[in-house]
Amino acid sequence: MDSLLEEHEKLSMKAPLSKGLQDVQQTIDMLIKARNSISDNPTSGPITLAKLQNPIKASFDIIKNDLGEFYKGLGLWSKALDKKFKGKPLPTTDYDALSSQPSLINRAIGMHLLREGQFSVASAFLTEASSRPLQTSASIINARTEHVTAAGVAMDTLSSEGLRKQFADMYYILDEMRNKKNLLPATTWARTNSISLEARGSNLEFELGKSQFVWLFTGPCGGDRPNSTECQQAALTYAREEFGNFQGRYLREIQQLVGAMAFCPNLMESPYRHIFHNDEAWENLAMSFTREFCSLLGLSADSPLYIASTAGVIALPTLLKLQTIMKEKRTEWTTQHELPVEIPLPPAYQFHSIFVCPVSKEQTTDLNPPMMMPCGHVIAHESLLRLSKSGRFKCPYCPGESHPRDAKKVFL
Repeated sequence: MDSLLEEHEKLSMKAPLSKGLQDVQQTIDMLIKARNSISDNPTSGPITLAKLQNPIKASFDIIKNDLGEFYKGLGLWSKALDKKFKGKPLPTTDYDALSSQPSLINRAIGMHLLREGQFSVASAFLTEASSRPLQTSASIINARTEHVTAAGVAMDTLSSEGLRKQFADMYYILDEMRNKKNLLPATTWARTNSISLEARGSNLEFELGKSQFVWLFTGPCGGDRPNSTECQQAALTYAREEFGNFQGRYLREIQQLVGAMAFCPNLMESPYRHIFHNDEAWENLAMSFTREFCSLLGLSADSPLYIASTAGVIALPTLLKLQTIMKEKRTEWTTQHELPVEIPLPPAYQFHSIFVCPVSKEQTTDLNPPMMMPCGHVIAHESLLRLSKSGRFKCPYCPGESHPRDAKKVFL
C-alpha cells in the first residue's frame, strides 16, 4: 500500500483543487460585476462586453491549465489503483441484503454528509433522493413495510432544519476549540446539557474546565513555564470559581492541577509534565466533545457509513478468497444473516456479541435466538424445540430436566 500512499500524496501536492476553485470564483465575480454594470447603465453594454472578452478568455485558459494538472494526477492515481488491484473483482451481489432497502442507504449517506458538515451537498442529495426514489418489487415492499416506513420518517428528520442547526453548532464549537483554542462555546454547551451529561457519566464538563485551567496557567503562548504571575493567578482564580462542583468526583485530578503550581519554574521536569505538555490534548478533547454531542442526539460518535465502509474494506480480501473457493467447489452462500467465515475485525469495529449454539453449531439470529434453560445452559431456540418435542427434555450438558416454556430468551 506504500505505492498507493505515495501516489495519493503526489496527487494532493501537485493537483490541488483549491487553486482551480479560486480561479473559477474570480471568473464568476468578473461576470457578476459586468452584469451589474450593464444593469446600472444599459448603454454601456457593448463596451463592457468588449472589455470582458480578453480577461474571460485568459481566465478560461487558466482554469483549463488547472484542470489539466488535476486530471493528469488523477490519471496517474487511477493507474496505480488498477495496478495494485488488477484481477481482483468485487464480490457478486447475489445476496445483497440492502438491495431492497434503498431508503436506508440514502439515509446513511445523508447522515454522513450532515455529520461531515457538508450541509449544501446533503440538502441536494436528500432532495434528489426524495424526488426520485428507487423502485422495488411489490413483494419486497410488502415484506419490508415497517423498515421502509421507518426509513422514510428518518429521511424527513434528516431534512429538518433543526438537525442541520445542531450539526452547524457542533462544527462551530469544534472550529473555535481546534483553531482558536477558545473553550467558551464548548463550556457553555456542556453547562446547558450538564444534567444529561451527568446521567451518562460523562466527564466532558470537567475536562473542559481542566483544559481551560491549563491554558490559563501556561499563558496564551504556552511554553515550558508560565509567562507571568498573572497567568498563575488567573488559573488559581478559575480553579476556585469553577472546580468546587467537581470535588466529589475529581478531587485527585484537582489536587494535581493545583499542586503543579509549586513546580512552576520547571514544569518540564515535574511529575505533572504530561498534564501541561500534551500535544494531543486538544484533539482528544475535540473527539470527546463530538462523542458526547452525538450521543445526546442519539447517534454514534463515528459515522455508520464510514464504519461500514471501513469494515467492508477490511473484510474484502477474505470475501474475495471465499468467492474463489466457492466457485471452484461449485458451492453457494445461502444465508444473509451471517457470514460463512470469521472476519477478523479490529475491536473498534465489534459492536455486538454473537452466540453459536453448541448443539447445532449455528450462529443464533433474531428468528432463532439463544434460550437459557433453568439449569443455566444456553442453546438456540430451534435446537430447544428439536430436543423437547413439545415435552420435558434433558439438558444436553447436564442431568437437569426442564420444559420449553421454562426457557428464557437471552438478549445479546
